[in-house]
Amino acid sequence: MANFVLVAGAWLGAWAWDDVVPELRAAGHGAHPLTLSGLAEKRGVPAGQQTHVHDIVAEVERLDLGDVILVGHSYSGIPAGQAAERIGDRLSRVVFVDANVPVDGESFVSVWPEGRPAVEASIAEHGGFWAPLTAADCAGQGLTDEQIARVVGGSTPHPGASLTEPAVLERPLSELPATYVKCLLDGDEPSPDVAKLLTSEHWRLETMDTGHWPMFSEPRRLARLLLAQPSH
Repeated sequence: MANFVLVAGAWLGAWAWDDVVPELRAAGHGAHPLTLSGLAEKRGVPAGQQTHVHDIVAEVERLDLGDVILVGHSYSGIPAGQAAERIGDRLSRVVFVDANVPVDGESFVSVWPEGRPAVEASIAEHGGFWAPLTAADCAGQGLTDEQIARVVGGSTPHPGASLTEPAVLERPLSELPATYVKCLLDGDEPSPDVAKLLTSEHWRLETMDTGHWPMFSEPRRLARLLLAQPSH
């Protein structure tokens, strides 16, 4: 039995996995969606990027989980990638779902140059938070109007410090057993930093013909993909 620890991207919480969790549990596995500090039901909790890394590590330890398949979506690939190496032998695999990946000494905004000014401006204008998603942000991503309303309605402002703090890696990310899931409506090719990691013998690439939020647009297909992951 694997234990899936599921961490959604910016603005989202554990609720984002509501359509995926039943599929994983029905297959006999543990499924543990996690809300990061400062988001959803944890709004108001001060949070930087290392807070989010700690959130993930602490949840794995609190539940005493083994055979962990750690799933990081979008922004949360950055804390998940750092947490993956810190949980040691508890980790079976880390899965990055259309995600950013941590680069030692770099932040979310520093490795996302095309969006950096807009993100930093939003943080400055919204009291230290990245303003939540709008319906326009979700266009062209394979979502129905109902799904877009659900994503936007559940989004909360994202703690800005988590986007500007640098990642801390103790060893190369390429040494971790990892799968990268590229959602093709959000771009045909992985980013250059991910493409480099995919040259590692420990990494594999999967694709989904959907947009950036597959837990909403294709939850069953995403669950099947997660269930098909090798243990190491």
